[in-house]
Amino acid sequence: MEITQDEHAEHFLELIKRSKKGKFKVYIGMSAGVGKTYRMLQEAHTLLQNGVDVKIGYVETHNRAETIALLPGLPMIPRKKAFYLGKEVEEMDVQAIINLSPELVIVDELAHSNIPGGKNEKRWQDVIDILDAGISVISAVNIQHIESLNALVKEITGIDVAERVPDKVLKLADEVVNIDMTAEELISRLKEGKIYTIDKIETALKNFFKPESILQLRELALKEVAGQIERKVEAEIPRNISFRHEKILACISSNDATAKTVIRKAARLASYYNAQWWVLFVETPKETPDKIALDKQRHLINNFKLATELGAEVLRENSDSVAAAIVKVVDEKHITTVCICKPKLSLLQIIFATNVFSQILKKLKSNNTDLIIMS
Repeated sequence: MEITQDEHAEHFLELIKRSKKGKFKVYIGMSAGVGKTYRMLQEAHTLLQNGVDVKIGYVETHNRAETIALLPGLPMIPRKKAFYLGKEVEEMDVQAIINLSPELVIVDELAHSNIPGGKNEKRWQDVIDILDAGISVISAVNIQHIESLNALVKEITGIDVAERVPDKVLKLADEVVNIDMTAEELISRLKEGKIYTIDKIETALKNFFKPESILQLRELALKEVAGQIERKVEAEIPRNISFRHEKILACISSNDATAKTVIRKAARLASYYNAQWWVLFVETPKETPDKIALDKQRHLINNFKLATELGAEVLRENSDSVAAAIVKVVDEKHITTVCICKPKLSLLQIIFATNVFSQILKKLKSNNTDLIIMS
């Protein structure tokens, strides 16, 4: 049975009443134009009718008539004006929101980058400040803006999305709702001029709005929300049966490209299982700071930073044996799943490495630990 918009609003109203700390709800969509802002404004009207003090902190209508039609009757907090690169721009006034202290505020475009010079670089940081002030927030984001999906989205669409939201922000959400639409419906809306202006339609059809791209982005959105629901079930519903708590270890080398792949894929896995996870770099005698190339050192630092942003704890082990170091960490941290990148080895190297690989497999088997070799 489909849940109505009113029922969604009533459920979130109950969450607000339950706690003094601000509650956080996020609408996720596979792309622009699926109706995230529209749904947020619909919910704002419903909550307002239920006596909730709702205000609009920031909404981006993109001049879409259906969205604009929902604005009348909703109290708006004026945006603050600033000059950037010689132009006047409008930004969300976070301090005004905190000072007014409504029960709930609507904040669109979660991945937005603020103009330089303010307290926070990103709007998601503004949202955290608002939540910490005890104000509930309803926000929205497209799936392509989630940090750990960046490389995958680029592979699907050919576009490197610059504005991104760390996965840890979505983990803060009390509710995550997917706004779904078929590829045919979305393309139809685009061609009718309901998403972009006429001059941008053709370009959009060649990029994000190709049917095959939409289908893959839709799948990512559905999986993300399913993972969020799984975490909520584990956190809130008591279980009388024991189940395995996943602990994931991603093993990286000083190779920049493969390390980023392992980190992002492990982050997705950890997100799906709501698991604690670590990123391990084993520093062999050949990779001490005085021997490793400067560019590889920079790559390592950047990869450690990425891992931390995605919620991992970074581990550095000094060892002559990579296999022994991995086994040691597996024992210490009670790891359930080890993730490594598929090695680019010749047949001769594989034969010589067999003994080392066998050591790892034997140990993981005795610990009932899974091994995932990532492409």
